[in-house]
Amino acid sequence: MGKMNKVIKGEVLKAHNDYRKKHGVPPLKLCKKLNRGAQLYAEELATTRVLKHSSESANGKCGENLAWASYDQSGHFTAMVWKNTKKMGVGKASASDGSTFVVARYDPAGNVVNPGYYEENVLPPRK
Repeated sequence: MGKMNKVIKGEVLKAHNDYRKKHGVPPLKLCKKLNRGAQLYAEELATTRVLKHSSESANGKCGENLAWASYDQSGHFTAMVWKNTKKMGVGKASASDGSTFVVARYDPAGNVVNPGYYEENVLPPRK
């Protein structure tokens, strides 16, 4: 992993933890295993250039946020501040056209739709 990748992972982690602090939930830690999975999937997205969630995410094995270049498709803001999530991983890869794909993965996966889960895990921002 290059030095640049380390910087990006740190920036993404800090951004998540800044949001999490505002919502009164504990900070996330980077996880090597999640980083590896996110990196592999970012490389896959850079090859296919189709922004879609992975099978791991679809199966509920991890939560996932995707972004393509400066276009942020982060429709899963709640994943960033999900209280019970403990770890995250970040991957980044460039496509042949120069665009960039970023994958963030979360464990345990957030955004559980079971009744009551949202209220327990997504706390309102503190004033």
